[in-house]
Amino acid sequence: MSELETQLLVVGGGVGGVMAAVTAARRGILVTLTEPTDWLGGVLTTQAVPPDEHVWIEQFGCTATYRAYREAVREYYRQHYPLTDAARQRRALNPGGAKVSDLCHEPRVTLAVLEAMVAPLRGSGRLRILMEHEPVAADTDGDHVTAVTVRNTRTGTSTVVSAQWVIDASETGELLPLAGVEYVSGAEAQSDTGEPHGADVADPLNMQPVSVCFALDHRPGEDHTIDRPDGYEQLQAARAVDWPNGQLSFTAPHPKTRRPVEHQFWPNPDDDPATIRPDYADQRVGSMDRNLWTFRRIAARANFQAGAYPSDITLVNWPQIDYWGGPVYDHPDAAQHARSARELSRSFLYWLQTEAPRPDGGAGWPGLRLRGDVVGDTDDGLAKAPYIRESRRIRAEHTIVEQELSLEVRGAAGAVTYPDSVGIGMYRIDLHPSTGGDPYIDIGCCPFELPLGALLPVRVENLLPGAKNIGTTHITNGAYRMPLVEWNIGEVTGHLVAFCTRRKVSPRQVRADEELLAEFTHELDEAGVERHWPRIAGY
Repeated sequence: MSELETQLLVVGGGVGGVMAAVTAARRGILVTLTEPTDWLGGVLTTQAVPPDEHVWIEQFGCTATYRAYREAVREYYRQHYPLTDAARQRRALNPGGAKVSDLCHEPRVTLAVLEAMVAPLRGSGRLRILMEHEPVAADTDGDHVTAVTVRNTRTGTSTVVSAQWVIDASETGELLPLAGVEYVSGAEAQSDTGEPHGADVADPLNMQPVSVCFALDHRPGEDHTIDRPDGYEQLQAARAVDWPNGQLSFTAPHPKTRRPVEHQFWPNPDDDPATIRPDYADQRVGSMDRNLWTFRRIAARANFQAGAYPSDITLVNWPQIDYWGGPVYDHPDAAQHARSARELSRSFLYWLQTEAPRPDGGAGWPGLRLRGDVVGDTDDGLAKAPYIRESRRIRAEHTIVEQELSLEVRGAAGAVTYPDSVGIGMYRIDLHPSTGGDPYIDIGCCPFELPLGALLPVRVENLLPGAKNIGTTHITNGAYRMPLVEWNIGEVTGHLVAFCTRRKVSPRQVRADEELLAEFTHELDEAGVERHWPRIAGY
């Protein structure tokens, strides 16, 4: 067993973890970052999910570094991809020409942008990255975490990393139980939170579903049908609440009304990606005239020179692959549920290739080709990791509840503003059918803020959350779980570690002391962290 020492240990190399590590290292902190897979980027790369954003993202509503990331993605395409002249000149280039986001693109491009961000810091020695390392144990001394043991997932060897500061940016808040940090999982009781949509009874295992995404293109006249997955017949026969034809169908419930909607699907429509924009009023693929193919398309062939892309590439992250059979952590059958989630995705692919109804009256598209190369060359062709919508969450100094941002509750007053705001976000409260049997919960939101109190554990002094494990509830996590908010969280924790190290204070002191808080938030302002939404004159 080897040993390392560092000022800051960041566990988890998703977007929050990368930004925590990069921000702290740029400010002179010696950082070690660990990541269980062989890719940085989490939800945007290993989970293969294009970014869900908001209607104002091209103008405001994110940190300066997130805006630079978005522009770097577009510039990467301009420099390295055979774009058409029209696409190359498009300021707001959307490589996928998709309906869910203004920046749908291939996961490897985000990976390349993040690798470019960390490269100079690795070269300088301020940032050490241990890929394919997962946390397995933690040492504590009172209210401080002193060391974390990480294991190489390929070799099985372990390394003890001693650190002055620890940021848990893992996808499921893995350090919280290892370090004895007080945390919550699943659904809280309404009697505890007062939330209008809170559960009658608390259930730590009632969580949002995971989804194992995959990429497809279409090769007419070819047969790329996969082997029939085990359990296909059972999935084909299953009928969940609000799913009259089961998940292996194009009929899915509308998230607000829960009434069944018949979606449409046909590969490679003859469209102009320059004219396609997200419908931010209703992103849920609920209209009859929508084509699932273009919903999360990550490469629109019309954006590229003739012949460069014989087919579009679409990313399947649709309700049909939401797996709610059971939690993938904090459950004795978690590993089996993770395998079953992958089996569901392969079963849906097989259904698309063999039985899905076509507009011409036929059945199946055998020319649908699984593009495992696009999502990282896994053994089964699916994304490297499941899309995790809900993590363990710290018991925080401030827990954000539904009443603070719900449009129904807050109305024209807007979301609660916080004196300790360290960021902003915007998304509806979007809860998919849960492992506890709950149906969709879809709640309109006001543009909201990120309070520093939600980043501070109630007891532990030197561990901070760096991803979806902040002080939200099962309900409000549905809004705060988006990549641009996770990016904001990670970036702020990196700044906070650097600030506290320089001033020799604790994060709790920063929030409690008006002068310290003013100094810290000024630093965030100078760094381009938007902390409040603009107000429109007259409103």
